[in-house]
Amino acid sequence: MVTSNPRRQFLQAAGSAALAAGVAPLVMGGAAEAAAPVTTSSGGKAGHFGPVRQIDAGVLNVGYVELGPVKGAPVVLLHGFPYDIHSYADVAPLLAARGYRVIVPYFRGHGSTRFRSASTPRNVDQAAFALDILALLDKLKIRRAVFAGYDWGSRTADIIAALWPERVKALVSVTGYLITNLETNLSPLPPAAENDWWYQYYFATERGVKGLTTYTSELGQFIWKFNSPTWKFSQAVYDRTAAAFKNPDYVPIVIGNYRWRLSLAPAEPEYADIEKKLQVMPPPPISVPTITIDGRYDPFTPEGNGSSYRSHFTGKYRHRTFDVGHNVPQEAPREFAQAVVDADRL
Repeated sequence: MVTSNPRRQFLQAAGSAALAAGVAPLVMGGAAEAAAPVTTSSGGKAGHFGPVRQIDAGVLNVGYVELGPVKGAPVVLLHGFPYDIHSYADVAPLLAARGYRVIVPYFRGHGSTRFRSASTPRNVDQAAFALDILALLDKLKIRRAVFAGYDWGSRTADIIAALWPERVKALVSVTGYLITNLETNLSPLPPAAENDWWYQYYFATERGVKGLTTYTSELGQFIWKFNSPTWKFSQAVYDRTAAAFKNPDYVPIVIGNYRWRLSLAPAEPEYADIEKKLQVMPPPPISVPTITIDGRYDPFTPEGNGSSYRSHFTGKYRHRTFDVGHNVPQEAPREFAQAVVDADRL
């Protein structure tokens, strides 16, 4: 694991360089592409979704937005934490304009997504999120789609691509391969890397539960700034997303998910068969056409320009690095949308 990355170097020399516009050309042959400086987005200032749709799918009533022609090639865009569907407020219209049918769902515990029964366990295993999305696609009668995500969204898309490759036409995954291996997560990281995961350890305490409950919005905004030091988002842009944190299951889902990763929350027997496939070593490979993306100033970006996770992707592959932070689709929407189009063409 790494002890430093360009994000820390940036913080040590904050304000030393401006971001330039433009995208570096593709380096053919399947290796990494040159780093692409971008003009960071205001976070969808001009991009607003229409009404959120609701549909019963699996154990959830899922809130989602849909853009583009109903007969277009499906694209599923998955958000992270502490974010929501508005990470794609600028990406989704760009893809819809290219003829894609774009689906952007709220994860369990976020926005208007609700559990259909009060008695349903609020499960937090990584497999649960993948099954939620597959249930949604089944209900929408979408057999196969291009998947793109970051953070929790990358992990979920990676799982579907690894275990159900027949459902994935192509993949765009920020920070590469994010399927959680519980045994690996028991080992400590170097101190600087542990520091970047401060909120994961905070959530492992009862103080963290009270903190997230009491300061839900403030904590989310603090993490936004920590994760993306070059992104100058407006208060209105943040508040639009923070509304999704008012979901009654937000705190238990967030706390439970991060505790599960550290083996501090019990695994659910319901997902044992799936988790057994995900916990093998070496980890399950991803064979679908893939473009991975790193944010240069993302604290969770490993060193090596994608080389640390390259071996997990066994199909057609490209890697790109953008001069942004963690929330790549909202910070670099045009570049992210182009990556989706390019992955679909691999």
